[in-house]
Amino acid sequence: MGKEVKTNAVRILDRNKINYELLTYECDEFIDGLHTAEKTGAPVEQTYKTLVMQGKSKKYYVFVIPIAEEVDLKAAARSVGEKSVEMIHVKDITAITGYVRGGCSPLGMKKQFPTVIDSTAEAFDQMYVSGGRIGTTVRLNPKDLARVVRAEFADIIAKH
Repeated sequence: MGKEVKTNAVRILDRNKINYELLTYECDEFIDGLHTAEKTGAPVEQTYKTLVMQGKSKKYYVFVIPIAEEVDLKAAARSVGEKSVEMIHVKDITAITGYVRGGCSPLGMKKQFPTVIDSTAEAFDQMYVSGGRIGTTVRLNPKDLARVVRAEFADIIAKH
């Protein structure tokens, strides 16, 4: 065992000399972000999930939102200049991103899609996102993440 796992996400962080911490946990199958945070001890409000959506234009977009929240589809569409966006099918995740469900990171997808990080992340020094495979989480500064994936910050979560 003992060999450090280098995912595309981690390689990109290394290449860009970004400070990060890699957290790993035992997991054989998809679990949701809340369970992931529980396993790694990461604060729920600082843990984000990566959603991939397709716009009316057929272009793909990446939205990074807090794990306990839901995306506001209208706000997400507005943030990328689309009339509407919808989630891609689970069966298409790997073909589009190169990642599997539950291991989808905003870093290191097959292509760099336009990315929006929910503005709540700007309040934190550190945020947690998938490290690019199930069982791997990366802790890093939200501004570093935004810089590497050329993301914008916007209000894209549903208001309760």
